[in-house]
Amino acid sequence: MNNRFSHGGNIYQGQAPTGGWLDFSANINPLGLSLAVKTALRENLEGIIHYPDPAGQELKAAIATRYRVPENGIILGNGAAELFYLFFHVVRPQNVCLPVPSFSEYERAALAAGASVSYLPLDEASDFALPVDRLLPYLATSDCIVLGNPNNPAGPLTTATDLERLANAAEKTGTWLLVDESFLDFREDAASFTIRAFLDRYEKLILLQSLTKFYALPGLRLGFAVTSPSLAKRLEAGKDPWNVNFLAQKAGVAALGDTAYQSASRAFVRRERIRLAKALRDFDGLHVYEPTVNFILLRLAEHLGTAAVFADKMRAEGILLRDCSNYPGLDNRFLRVAVKDIASNQRLLAAFQKIAEASP
Repeated sequence: MNNRFSHGGNIYQGQAPTGGWLDFSANINPLGLSLAVKTALRENLEGIIHYPDPAGQELKAAIATRYRVPENGIILGNGAAELFYLFFHVVRPQNVCLPVPSFSEYERAALAAGASVSYLPLDEASDFALPVDRLLPYLATSDCIVLGNPNNPAGPLTTATDLERLANAAEKTGTWLLVDESFLDFREDAASFTIRAFLDRYEKLILLQSLTKFYALPGLRLGFAVTSPSLAKRLEAGKDPWNVNFLAQKAGVAALGDTAYQSASRAFVRRERIRLAKALRDFDGLHVYEPTVNFILLRLAEHLGTAAVFADKMRAEGILLRDCSNYPGLDNRFLRVAVKDIASNQRLLAAFQKIAEASP
């Protein structure tokens, strides 16, 4: 994989097989769009003749209710990624620390705003868990730290207790702490890991969250951030007033109100990630990192080839995997697969079996 900042989910590259790609490279809710979202999109289609609400009042109210966060601290985004770029261009931190491996848009957004980026390499022996004690000394030399919780691509979780300890220390050094909770909705125990309960205690703490992963809306693009009212005003002033389109706002409101879909999604992903990880562990030469949400990180033994070669073989089977060799902190033997519906996961396992049997 040559592009340092390339992602999964690119179904438009190359000739698609008959029936289309089976895309395991993007971590999207396997249940797909909820009925409530489909209904909202149909019922509001004619509304696109109007500009979207620049304040996003209805959607902000829905976010505030669903996540119990103050409405005056919410900023809406065209996906969470836009909000990282917005933060870095408005706030302009100069020295950014990234525990790696992690989502590449953290670094790309920082570099786009002229920041210098340093890495804290995470330890593979501990499944790439975030060592808060190791991170504390970096506060003295960094004016911004960005974390994923759970972190992509390995999926380790950091407890809310540890994150508050870090936020408290960051406040004292004047260091911005950005926490990306884009996959936390997949957890039934999210309350043990989210920073939402103590956002109002720290001026330098920011929560960012995508709604496209859990609600299967990547084509619409939707996300939000929550921070202090003062920073929220600065960020609002720095963005396009119509950055979240009309249908995305309506879809977001419908999705946040669909509690049955939310519960079903969490239960399904919990069961299927356990089943899929167990089946993958049966393959010789495949190390499976413990999944916490809807994706699984894999390391290939030498006889299975590099991630790029293995992904190409899977591509020939009509299946897309995420080659993770462009993640800082990972080498050319790491792959990531999404947790999908049962039939798709069975196709994945059958293709793995075919390729493994053909390997030396």
